[in-house]
Amino acid sequence: MKRHMLGGIVAATALWPALATAQTTVIETAPPDEVVTYVQRESVPSVRIEGDIRVGGTLPGTVEVRTIPRHEKFGYAVVDNRRVIIEPATRRVIRIVE
Repeated sequence: MKRHMLGGIVAATALWPALATAQTTVIETAPPDEVVTYVQRESVPSVRIEGDIRVGGTLPGTVEVRTIPRHEKFGYAVVDNRRVIIEPATRRVIRIVE
């Protein structure tokens, strides 16, 4: 039994640096009102995707990410007739504008 525990400890110790560096950068701040207003007023065509759109999810590479002037930390798209604000570098949805 001691060998199994020792093996687990050794494996965990060896994998810890890899797991620590696998974390992704997350935007912790909510988009400013100016960004939300910009996304609400822009008229762009909606694209359809398979699956659900949710905060924290990522958009497929086939979805065009549009830029927001003076706010390079944020991008947006209209997907399944829903406006989403995303983090352009990761394509992660950070807000769904209702």
